[in-house]
Amino acid sequence: MVSPVTYTTRMLTFPEIDPVALAIGPVKIHWYGLMYLLGFAAFWFLARLRAKKPWSPIRPEQVDDMLFYGAVGVILGGRIGYILFYQLPAFSGDPAMLLRIWEGGMSFHGGMLGVFIGMLLFARRSKIEFFRLTDFGAPMVPIGLGAGRFGNFINGELWGRVTDHPVGMVFPSGGLLPRHPSQLYEFALEGVAMFVILWLISAQPRHKGFVSGWFMILYGSFRFIVEFAREPDAHLGLIAFNWLSMGQLLSLPMVLVGVYLLYWSRSQPLPAQEKA
Repeated sequence: MVSPVTYTTRMLTFPEIDPVALAIGPVKIHWYGLMYLLGFAAFWFLARLRAKKPWSPIRPEQVDDMLFYGAVGVILGGRIGYILFYQLPAFSGDPAMLLRIWEGGMSFHGGMLGVFIGMLLFARRSKIEFFRLTDFGAPMVPIGLGAGRFGNFINGELWGRVTDHPVGMVFPSGGLLPRHPSQLYEFALEGVAMFVILWLISAQPRHKGFVSGWFMILYGSFRFIVEFAREPDAHLGLIAFNWLSMGQLLSLPMVLVGVYLLYWSRSQPLPAQEKA
């Protein structure tokens, strides 16, 4: 193995930002928690802005309730999904770990399923078509995804695989060798790139399911690609063919569902046609 000294003149420096943004006595406010708040706040602001469009399926005053259902879905689904997808053997021997959220552990794919359930309930209550609702909300979600990945970077967690490329950096909890800052790759792709693409394609009326389909394709593809640079979970390793990670296995169905939604959306009417 190459000595870490070989890398010292070529690698990036991890900034080592204090994970605690603010401490008031025994109360500590972490950057990671603030990233969640930033994501929810950005969703609320942009959703109320978008809700003023004539083809919007909801009114601005309904955004608060939509965000509440979504936030509950993210938190419950994210935690339950993490346990089921990544910690099932440990959970079977210690069911109480599901409640110990302060120990960390959230899954995007579980959170996504939780949001879908929340949107189903909100859509039913508000008498709004489910895919009209997900099409409306999808463009704002990447801000929260990007903020969360930046929070992972600040915490020095979920780092990438060992690399000898100049982009590598030594993480405090990642050993002595430089690793890909995969959290920043995900921030750029799942956060910035997805937001720009989805915001632009949803700026005009689209067939039902079109924007949701692109969300599924973009996230699934970006996550699949970045996982090649991200360190697999130590207790799982690479699973399929000793090549694919759990994140990749969970992302592939998203791409397939997204492709189907794009095909299905071609037969669906535009919002303006439905209102006519």
